[in-house]
Amino acid sequence: MNDSQYNLAADDILLAVEEAIEDCGCDIDYEGVGGLLTLTFKNTSKIIINKQAPLHEIWVATKFNGHHFHFENEQWIDKRGGGELWQFLSAAASKQAEETIVLSAQ
Repeated sequence: MNDSQYNLAADDILLAVEEAIEDCGCDIDYEGVGGLLTLTFKNTSKIIINKQAPLHEIWVATKFNGHHFHFENEQWIDKRGGGELWQFLSAAASKQAEETIVLSAQ
């Protein structure tokens, strides 16, 4: 993957996460600025998703841990545990919101 392909894929996933937050029906605020997306929950905890262009990765920091995702077979895959980004975000958001949240691409 070259830099241009990475930037397109990373920008697409950040936009898709914003759209998923809008569609999930939960009270989650978000703000996206320059490759950084911050999700803020009612309890003031945050999930921060950001591009790491030099590494061609997406990094996700939660209240509990941080994970690095790389693009593989048309999916963002966790380098630590091998899980898929949408599953990870749904589980992390559910834990921090203290309610079941399912996030997915449209």
